[in-house]
Amino acid sequence: MLWIFLHRGGYERAEYLKKIKYFGEIGKHCYFQPWNFGTEPDRIFFGDNVHVASNVSFINHDITCMMFNYMDPEHSYRERFGDIYVGDNVFIGSNSTVLYDVHIGNNVIIGAGSLVNKNIPDGVVAAGVPCRVIGKFTDYQKRLMKEKK
Repeated sequence: MLWIFLHRGGYERAEYLKKIKYFGEIGKHCYFQPWNFGTEPDRIFFGDNVHVASNVSFINHDITCMMFNYMDPEHSYRERFGDIYVGDNVFIGSNSTVLYDVHIGNNVIIGAGSLVNKNIPDGVVAAGVPCRVIGKFTDYQKRLMKEKK
């Protein structure tokens, strides 16, 4: 498996992870640059045509309960965890972090370095810490469209 991660591109990496059923779900034509999908990749669900850039982190849980349980043995603290859903036609920029209980809609671009801590609706460009909507997906798509000759 390590060989796949070191010597193959993002499309081949995604196909391999799909083949071994690493995620809860993965659609068609996905590209994964990252190596780290957290400790519960089965709680991550990807739609079709999802492209994830380098150093993106997926966090499915909050383990502060472990610290509290050790610090305060007279009480019991609950673990917080959840799923991550990524829709179709999504790009997640480099160095972003996606937290648990988040749904990223269809036709979404997440800007580099973002902290996605809440749901992102369909058809938007979102960025920042915390991540917020900054534009429309179709407007960005039009800016990148090449003129036909």
